[in-house]
Amino acid sequence: MDTNALTIVKLLLLWILVDASLLSGLSANDSFVAEPTPAWPRRPCNESRLQWEVEVCGEVFKKDMDHIHPQYWCNLTYFIGEYHLFTLCTEAKSRLFHCYWPNPLVESYIIRIHKHFFSNCTNRQVVFVDPPDNTLTILILIPVFLTLAMIALVVWCSKRSDILA
Repeated sequence: MDTNALTIVKLLLLWILVDASLLSGLSANDSFVAEPTPAWPRRPCNESRLQWEVEVCGEVFKKDMDHIHPQYWCNLTYFIGEYHLFTLCTEAKSRLFHCYWPNPLVESYIIRIHKHFFSNCTNRQVVFVDPPDNTLTILILIPVFLTLAMIALVVWCSKRSDILA
């Protein structure tokens, strides 16, 4: 057997083994839990208490944001820690009062916070420009030449099939 053919057979067998090992690890039956999940929340949501507690979370967030200069309010790196704590606080209070998170009450409060602090943060639209002509020519010609080279290779191999066989 030719050494190239032997190498191809080895690669094919390796590919089959790797594919089989990957597929065996991705079985749907392994990760599917057939047990029903309990109904949640079991107690009714105490929305009035949640409203008050979410506002307490908001006041802490506002106090933390007062330490940040308003020109940095649109840069997430300056207030990500404070915002994360605010989110964790609202989530914990929701769970404490047996409400799911985010519920409409918490969402409306978060929207008010966003309107207060982040209303001036505009999303700058990216203006797409064409690349320079030299770059565009190269980007067009490379696939054309690769296609022509592949066609030439196929034709050359088909003419030499009697020698390669």
